[in-house]
Amino acid sequence: MTSSGSMTATLARIERAAGALSTASVSRMDEVLPWFREIPADQRAWVTLVAQAGVQSLVEWLRRQDKAGAGESQEVSDEVFDAAPRALARSINLEHTVQLIKVTIDVVEDQVPHLAEPGQEAVLREAVVRFSREVAFAAARVYARAAETRGLWDARLQALLVDALLRGEESDVIASRAAALGWSDATPVAVVVGRSPGGEAAAIVHIVYRAARRQSVEVIAGVHGDRLVVVLGGAIDPLGATEKMLGAFGDGPVVVSPSVPTLDEATPAARAAVAGYRAAPAWPAAPRPVAASELLPERALAGDAEARRILRQEVYGSLVRSGGELLETLDAFFAAGGVLESAARALFVHPNTVRYRLKRIGEITNFAPLTPRDAFTLRVALAIGRLDPSR
Repeated sequence: MTSSGSMTATLARIERAAGALSTASVSRMDEVLPWFREIPADQRAWVTLVAQAGVQSLVEWLRRQDKAGAGESQEVSDEVFDAAPRALARSINLEHTVQLIKVTIDVVEDQVPHLAEPGQEAVLREAVVRFSREVAFAAARVYARAAETRGLWDARLQALLVDALLRGEESDVIASRAAALGWSDATPVAVVVGRSPGGEAAAIVHIVYRAARRQSVEVIAGVHGDRLVVVLGGAIDPLGATEKMLGAFGDGPVVVSPSVPTLDEATPAARAAVAGYRAAPAWPAAPRPVAASELLPERALAGDAEARRILRQEVYGSLVRSGGELLETLDAFFAAGGVLESAARALFVHPNTVRYRLKRIGEITNFAPLTPRDAFTLRVALAIGRLDPSR
């Protein structure tokens, strides 16, 4: 390995001292790391096992170095963390793990004069420094894999929750899956549907989460085929919040459902957003994002039963209940091609009367006949209401 000769004797010393080194490392951790003193006993036991494995790994690494020569770089196997890899990554974060490694290496360096054969102290100290670097890289790999696994699992669990919402499963199923994801019952709740940008689901969900964190909005996201479905929690203005998240979606329409009080009540909202997404191509000039409620006529034409119910009962029905003159005026206005004077002549009333009645229609239905888009919605509502007046 060096001009100082083989490290066989030094390796034998380190092996004999392995138990004492791991014990001293854990004792030092307890002294210098306040958070380490607060962790449960079972987690401390995991750290002890990893420390023992680390000392043994040091011996094996030095042995390979001794055979290969000082110029050869030897990577430390991730097996050093096999004593408790998942539990360690779940309970102790990467920053704390690096601190544990540093303490262990410090203890070994302090013992170099007693561990090394005479004349090999400098060689051992240099080797320990290189080994600590390789262990840090190994820890980073372990945590990266753990994070990737958690990301894949979270993405799968979120997709299952979104699927449960779309299917209208029992509220306890939705609640249990939401709890597993750490959902904090943020209100109000809205559902957004758009095209998926493509790629790994976990990566897409991560982008959604990052965009949501900037707005302090809670989200659950799932990729369903070519669609990205996002549940927003705590967004007072869902359309505004979605506009700031458009980068997470692919090309095409992005539809936002009406808000509901809780996640348990989000199934109708999810279905409205999905129906709006399917119908949105019929309105090429639709804003992006667009509210599902603005797509009622397209949704009704595409066969959405809820949109047909709203147009029949809440729009056409409100006009019927208000008296016949508003319906008669609206029919005359449409028949006249939207010309007030022509509609007034057909009704034998003053144009101001027609203007007043049209204003009342807007107040009652929330759709203004003088606005082309609202006029289209009213036309569809009249057709649907008259096709099935019994409802």
